[in-house]
Amino acid sequence: MISTAWFRFRRGLERLITGQSLQGRLALLTGVSVAMAVLLVGLTAYFSTRVSLLEQMDREMLAAAQRASEVLSADVSSFASVTGNELDTSSQLLGLVTAAGELTQPSDQTTTLSPGAREIAVARMQSGSSAENVEIDGRSYRVVAVPLTAEDTRYAFMLARPLDSLNTTLGGLWVVIVVSGLVGVLTTTLAVRLVAQAALTPVRRLSQAVKNVTQTDQLNPIRIYGRDDLGELTQSFNAMLRSLQTSREQQRQLIADAGHELRTPLTSMRTNIELLVADDRTGMLPEGARSEILDDVSAQLGEFSALVGDLVALTRDDHLQRPHELLDLSEVVEAALERAQRRGPMITFNAILDETHVLGDASTLERAITNLLDNAIKFSPVSGTIDVVLEDGVLTIVDEGPGIAEDDLPHIFDRFYRSDQARNTPGTGLGLSIVDHTAKAHGGSVRAGNQPGKGAKFTLRLPAVAMPTIEPDPEDVPAPDGTLAP
Repeated sequence: MISTAWFRFRRGLERLITGQSLQGRLALLTGVSVAMAVLLVGLTAYFSTRVSLLEQMDREMLAAAQRASEVLSADVSSFASVTGNELDTSSQLLGLVTAAGELTQPSDQTTTLSPGAREIAVARMQSGSSAENVEIDGRSYRVVAVPLTAEDTRYAFMLARPLDSLNTTLGGLWVVIVVSGLVGVLTTTLAVRLVAQAALTPVRRLSQAVKNVTQTDQLNPIRIYGRDDLGELTQSFNAMLRSLQTSREQQRQLIADAGHELRTPLTSMRTNIELLVADDRTGMLPEGARSEILDDVSAQLGEFSALVGDLVALTRDDHLQRPHELLDLSEVVEAALERAQRRGPMITFNAILDETHVLGDASTLERAITNLLDNAIKFSPVSGTIDVVLEDGVLTIVDEGPGIAEDDLPHIFDRFYRSDQARNTPGTGLGLSIVDHTAKAHGGSVRAGNQPGKGAKFTLRLPAVAMPTIEPDPEDVPAPDGTLAP
């Protein structure tokens, strides 16, 4: 039963909190926190003040009772000697109680005291004192008792004082605590709501920006108003918008490039296939033409596959998914040289490769370097020579071709750009674009130029990683006779 009620209470509290805006939740939680703090401080102040006032009252009453008991010890038959000089009986009650519980009061006192166990114990023990709150005729009193001995009889002198003034003081204090607490809670809640409204303005801008992106499909960045956490959140959101914009542009570029470059091989393939279909019906093609058309279709399929592969390689960001690892770039270049040697068996490669460590993806770098070597093979003479030099993260490839025209140098790495010299050569026009894309993905760059006395010169730069040097252990250094030190 208790668990069910607690579960319902918790569910209701969660709905109350989560059903409001963030601004409302902050104000509500702050108000509740301040209210609990005010309540705790108020209760502490109230009870500590009450205890302090009661202690002060007890000291005053015990001192008065002690003085009165000293006077009564000479004559307990009359209270006249103490009522006029020591005590004011108009607002206080007096009484003597014996060890047997018998009570004696002043004759003019209409309100009767009721001695309890504490007062009787003081009379019997004749030591210590007592103080307690009692209700007499519907009125609260503070009653103290001190020991008194007269005529060989043990008494306890009782003094009672009304708690009206004390309760009035505590009631006023409680009203002040409640009013000031309510004012503090309301003021704090309102202040937090106003501060939250100002602080959450960037969040509302982000929310509005998301709505604008959804409704208008426009990736407009958001203005940054500060350098706090919300400012960093805005920067991250703007970075996401830029990434989305880049992905959208890549998608559009892919569609445009694919539509432009795939049209020609598809049209040629369609024409050849239509000729083959017509030949099956009419036998219109001369002998040997069918084989030539099939060879042409096979070549076009290979060109089509290469074009699609290059387009995909340019549009996907594999470098964002593949972790870069430490590798020796000279080994990557050697693997690319082996592939290039198979494609240009008559070409001579003069390779000088220094050990160079970089951070990157081996397969992606090998594809880019292979594209540079294929480009050099394409424009080199049949028995030409290609120089390949790797030093300090810089790879230089120089061929013996006609070189690159000055007008073509600014556009050599553009997608599908074909110079006048390359229009009759095989290829998709994307190989050098892939090289540029890969170099930038690895924090490097690639440049094209001409080598005097030779042909085109391509320079690929990648940030090299310095490897720590390990000093040899003196014990491992061989002695002059070739043996190791013991």
